[in-house]
Amino acid sequence: MQSTLNPISNSSSHQFQLPWKYAKPSQCVSKTLKFTSKKTLTFAANSLRTSINYEPEESLNKGPEPAGPTKLPVVVRGSGRVSRYFWDGNCLQLISVDGGASSFRFESDDQFRKLFKICSLTVRDFFIPKQVSGNYMGYVKWKFLHRLFSSALQVLATQAMFRAIGIGHSHSLPAAAALNWVMKDGLGRLCRCIYTASLASAFDTNLKRVRFLTSVMFSLSIGVELLTPVFPQYFLLLASLANIAKQISLACYLATGSAVHRSFAVADNLGEISAKAQIQTVCFDNLGLMLAASLNMLLKNNQRLQAGLPFVVYPIFSAIDLLGIYQALKHVHLQTLTKDRLEIILDKWIESGHVPSPAEVSKDEGIDFLWSKGRQMWPIRIGCINPKGQIPKLSMMAMQSLSGEDYYFMCMEIFCRGLARKGQLGILLCLREGASSTDIILGMLQACYVRKALQLSSWWMNMVVAGDVSDLVLNEWFKLNEDSKQCAKRDMCLLNEQMSGLGWAMKNILLSTQERVRYSFVDD
Repeated sequence: MQSTLNPISNSSSHQFQLPWKYAKPSQCVSKTLKFTSKKTLTFAANSLRTSINYEPEESLNKGPEPAGPTKLPVVVRGSGRVSRYFWDGNCLQLISVDGGASSFRFESDDQFRKLFKICSLTVRDFFIPKQVSGNYMGYVKWKFLHRLFSSALQVLATQAMFRAIGIGHSHSLPAAAALNWVMKDGLGRLCRCIYTASLASAFDTNLKRVRFLTSVMFSLSIGVELLTPVFPQYFLLLASLANIAKQISLACYLATGSAVHRSFAVADNLGEISAKAQIQTVCFDNLGLMLAASLNMLLKNNQRLQAGLPFVVYPIFSAIDLLGIYQALKHVHLQTLTKDRLEIILDKWIESGHVPSPAEVSKDEGIDFLWSKGRQMWPIRIGCINPKGQIPKLSMMAMQSLSGEDYYFMCMEIFCRGLARKGQLGILLCLREGASSTDIILGMLQACYVRKALQLSSWWMNMVVAGDVSDLVLNEWFKLNEDSKQCAKRDMCLLNEQMSGLGWAMKNILLSTQERVRYSFVDD
């Protein structure tokens, strides 16, 4: 025991001798060097360079050489860089390395590739949040296209409006121009308030459709602004109409922005995603401004061509702008539940027995234009009975069968759609005050089961004769309702489990103003 400790006590009685630090050359040096040479690391850094072909036997004749730093089993990854801790005998060093934890070699011929990688990672960190869903990059690419050409069109439209009111000409009237400008801005902001107040719930229930339609409106408003130099006597009218459309589009953009950003957040980093979105918007808009300025500079010597430039590029830039926003919205996968989104999920569940993911529902949902709604046979509507579209006896029997334990009831109605207001049979789901999200999902699942059964039987389409139904049809209807309710209750447990596992927000069902109308049960 004493002989083992003697070498250490002779060198220093109060210091701990580290195994990789050499005090004097001795017979054990070759063994030590053979042990450490296998762990020697090759660096391309300014410090610490050791050959990988190092031969320890040859170094005995020249005396001891300092060994390379010892790798420690801690690797740090952050901001696109990989670093590892090393011990050089006196202190810790954090050295940037290339590759993963298993590859830490620097090669001098890879400097350009490393520089390009560092620059690309820096740009990515500047524009892209740290933790976002996989569809975020596709959204940003199409957003870039949308903002670039939209910003360029705005510059050209503003230039056209300045030309219309005479700014830059000796005969311009500054007071009249300023008055017209203020009036058109005031009217636009007033209409923006009215629009926002009237369609507040639509920003949640029909986000993509409202966002795209207001983008179309914004693009058309730029076209109206481009017409102001052609009809300068109608400047106030044209500019006011264009600014109203712009303010409505801006209101929709601000109202729906938080929901779009939340769909990409995977770690409750909504603030970071919103901040990065502002950076992207500013940079993309500046590039669009530069594009418009470049086009103007190319034609600065020809005033006639410069005046006609907006009319040439407007259809091209508008088409690319709308394509960008349309494709960007396809990459937005909302996890919130609306009536239409829930209907898609439940139809898939009945058909295949599994719940689709938000990405699958987003693909089926699309933009959902107004004219595409109600095309499915037996459409489902949430609300209260419409006296103009009721089937009297069936509606009356459905209400009479209610009890205090029921939080919804179902009946048929005549659903009118299209400009011709053509009647079509549909299913109405009436919700009671106090109905929870579970009750809404249960009622919708039952309605989807009913629709599935009705689609398999063609004779139901001919059941209404002069607004009345037979007793046989009534009995069949209530039997179908009861069977579908039992199927819905049987599936609820597994359905809720799968929906929660896929990230669907089941706490609340977002309904429109008409869908929020509830009935009260009065037991007298």
